[in-house]
Amino acid sequence: QLVESGGGLVQPGGSLTLSCAVSDSRYSRNVMGWYRQAPGKQRELVAVMIDSNKLNYADSVKGRFTISRDISKNTVYLQMNSLTPEDAGVYYCNGYPRTLVPGYWGQGTQVTVSS
Repeated sequence: QLVESGGGLVQPGGSLTLSCAVSDSRYSRNVMGWYRQAPGKQRELVAVMIDSNKLNYADSVKGRFTISRDISKNTVYLQMNSLTPEDAGVYYCNGYPRTLVPGYWGQGTQVTVSS
């Protein structure tokens, strides 16, 4: 089970930190990513953590977003800074390149960026 949290309403230029709790410890060392889905658009990958030294980001978020994880807590984080309205959407975490469980996605957490 994946439980995302930390979303909310933030003004442009603001910051949020998203959390993703992975309930099944079997997945504690799977490659994990953060995805987002904006209204009317397909879900896209924004950040992936291959390992602690290999972090990949979508061009649109490079330099502003940081993915991290706490294996002891089985939690993945996404620190988001300098948010813009284009960052708005529902954010999900999941395995990469495949979902941890075929076809399964958590409920996501809504991020709204507006003044």
